[in-house]
Amino acid sequence: MAASCSLVCCKEESDSDKAVIVRFSNGSVKNADKLDFTMYKNADESNPRKKSRRIMAVESDRLSYVGNNFGSGSLKCNNLCRYYVGVLNRQTMQMEVHAAQLFNMQPLIPGEATEEQKAQDTTQTYRDKVDSLIEAFGTNKQKRALTSRRLNQVGSDTLHQAVAKAANTVIHQKGLEALQQEVAETEAQGDLALHLPPCNATADRPENVYLFDDLLSPVEFGALEQAGSKMAALTSEEMQKMRDNGGSLCVVKHLENMSTVGEARDRGSRLAFYLSMLLKLAQQKNVHYKFGKEEGCPRIIQTKLLKTFTVETFNNGRVQNIVSSSMRAKLAAYSLALLLHMGHMTGDLTLLHRDLGITEARMTEVAKSMGLTVIKPARGKADQAEPRDTNRQASLVLPLVKYDPFMERRKRRKMH
Repeated sequence: MAASCSLVCCKEESDSDKAVIVRFSNGSVKNADKLDFTMYKNADESNPRKKSRRIMAVESDRLSYVGNNFGSGSLKCNNLCRYYVGVLNRQTMQMEVHAAQLFNMQPLIPGEATEEQKAQDTTQTYRDKVDSLIEAFGTNKQKRALTSRRLNQVGSDTLHQAVAKAANTVIHQKGLEALQQEVAETEAQGDLALHLPPCNATADRPENVYLFDDLLSPVEFGALEQAGSKMAALTSEEMQKMRDNGGSLCVVKHLENMSTVGEARDRGSRLAFYLSMLLKLAQQKNVHYKFGKEEGCPRIIQTKLLKTFTVETFNNGRVQNIVSSSMRAKLAAYSLALLLHMGHMTGDLTLLHRDLGITEARMTEVAKSMGLTVIKPARGKADQAEPRDTNRQASLVLPLVKYDPFMERRKRRKMH
């Protein structure tokens, strides 16, 4: 009868304590006792992306082998699963289980150019050198972008011919003057157009220009049920407190004019909570990963906000999320698009720019870049008996408005 043994799990081990399993790419090793193993680790332990990087070097009588756990030559399985090694003590018949990591050992042939020498090759272009750096030290997002760009690359000759043929066809169909006008309109929008919600300018209904599902997916909308019910249960005193604190004037106005019963009230309360999270995020500079937890923000909404409206930066050995000026403009555009769905395709620009903490001119610029009709309050003395709304409004009317870039430029005072 075979002898039995018991398993003993060790305590949680750090990266430096993990056991090492090597795999030789050119075959199996017969005399493992004659191999000389050396492990190297990255000296920058304050960097969270570099402190776990290891290089394994193996020396034999005939060849040298090198393997690492990062870069293009590393095994992707180290990131997808965990490996463990069992060490059996024959005296106590107990097997200790240790965490392990795999290294793919590749032969280092004398005279063959290494990755470092290839990076320093003078025949490589600047783009090739940057791509090599991304492969070795880039983030996962940068590596995905690099892979996508390489998959979509087309031969330069074929691309030039296709572009020339397409350009001639477009010029023949539209005419040169119409194309010049479109280019002028695109340049007038500038970088702001990159941060606008997806737009369907040829939609037959105003609701389909900026689709609601592009702002909130059905799964995300369903996750707001509990948070929306709390928002709908706010008392008049709590809403007055929100108004006094500032930063949520649009939310308070929507809650006051919201339906009292039915499905419309449930939908309005969910959108009001999501809008309050957008406005609160716009008032932040450095965003903590627990943002919105006190307000009961669902995890899926929290992840969406950090991924869509913040920028990752590296500071003092930590990855931080910040709200840059471009992300603030993106928050303004998405908040305005959400207000349109909440207010029958009309939004209050005056309240929104106060809640976002941006100037009214900047808010108007965002509304015009979205093709909205900006309604300015009428000037002159009004009847004292009739209250008049002095806030600037924006409405989505089909067809979308195309503003003349030359008429919208500010006049500068001449310096004498």
